[in-house]
Amino acid sequence: MEQQLASNAENREVRMFRLPTLETVKMVEITIDKYSGEFKKTQLWEKLSRKVMWPTYLVILDYLEEMNRIIISDNGIITYIWNPELAKKYLAKKHLYYGKGKQKHKN
Repeated sequence: MEQQLASNAENREVRMFRLPTLETVKMVEITIDKYSGEFKKTQLWEKLSRKVMWPTYLVILDYLEEMNRIIISDNGIITYIWNPELAKKYLAKKHLYYGKGKQKHKN
């Protein structure tokens, strides 16, 4: 009986915390890009095209902030800062590389 109670408690914890799917992360990122600099967390959460659990949403915001795609100002406004066009421009230069595009440099 005691083992069953412990198991139920563990299952409840797992159900409460869910990791987002890539599709959900992209949906949140697109929404942030669309409303960049306009809203705080709760207001932006309400603008999402699908419902997302609040803890999952916070995990996504933490991830996007770690990846330098968003910043959150002192007053809580979320701004999208990732610039894919600028990244493509720099990655096109021969002396710059990222990940698998790494080239050997001759000294």
